[in-house]
Amino acid sequence: MAEVALKVLRGRRVVVTRALEQSEALADALRRAGAEPVLLPMVRFAPPDDFAALDDVLRRSGDFDWVLLTSQNAARALQERCVMLDLPIAKIFVGAKVAVVGPASAEAARAAGLDVVYVASKYQGVALANELAGTWKGKRVFLPRSDRANQDLVETLVGHGASVEEVVAYKTELPSENDVTKIREELERGVDAVLFFSPSAVKHFRAVVGQKEFAKLSETSSFAAIGRVTEDALREAGVDRIVVAKSATVPSLISELTRHFEAAPQPIPAGVKRG
Repeated sequence: MAEVALKVLRGRRVVVTRALEQSEALADALRRAGAEPVLLPMVRFAPPDDFAALDDVLRRSGDFDWVLLTSQNAARALQERCVMLDLPIAKIFVGAKVAVVGPASAEAARAAGLDVVYVASKYQGVALANELAGTWKGKRVFLPRSDRANQDLVETLVGHGASVEEVVAYKTELPSENDVTKIREELERGVDAVLFFSPSAVKHFRAVVGQKEFAKLSETSSFAAIGRVTEDALREAGVDRIVVAKSATVPSLISELTRHFEAAPQPIPAGVKRG
């Protein structure tokens, strides 16, 4: 597959829209596969406006039976706040079970010192809740999340009988004005694919480039969605042709892009100079 990827992806400009701190491994893999990664983060992460609710939970963490982490950002936000409060995260959640949505979240949680007991087979919050459907009745669940997270997971957990305490652990923000300028300049150079990792990235990308340019790009380049929730966001935005990667792992993404371009190659990749 590596030799095929080098042949198929060579010179292709692939936009990675996830946050910079999450893009390093994927960018390196794209370069090794011959592609040119274009890092255009559509999301930035910031602390919540008020830490009071999060701090309250961290100081009474023994109240919970479960901690659910739907992203690596949630794990990092918890770890960083515990450091600030001088609270050992591994000890304060010692009585709670930790479940996560996927391998990236599991890796971040374990790096923070948490003992992960369950990783969802489908990398979605609602899937996690449904996979453990018989577990939640009467249980107290702590759910640290972004300020932009939707309520589907909370409603599913409550529907299964859980008592959920949802707290904003971090904010998801739009790109800065300087970032917007760079994004537009890079897109003008031409791109072969745009990788979306979250509904927020889809929403922000469309806001930055405008609906008309968004629709045009969706026809002239390949839009890839990582996960069903992101795929749904692209369809709601009017995109019909979507490359869907079921796994957010780097090897899976490279393989999916390779298969896609091998099946429907573009005559000249955007990153290859025309003679």
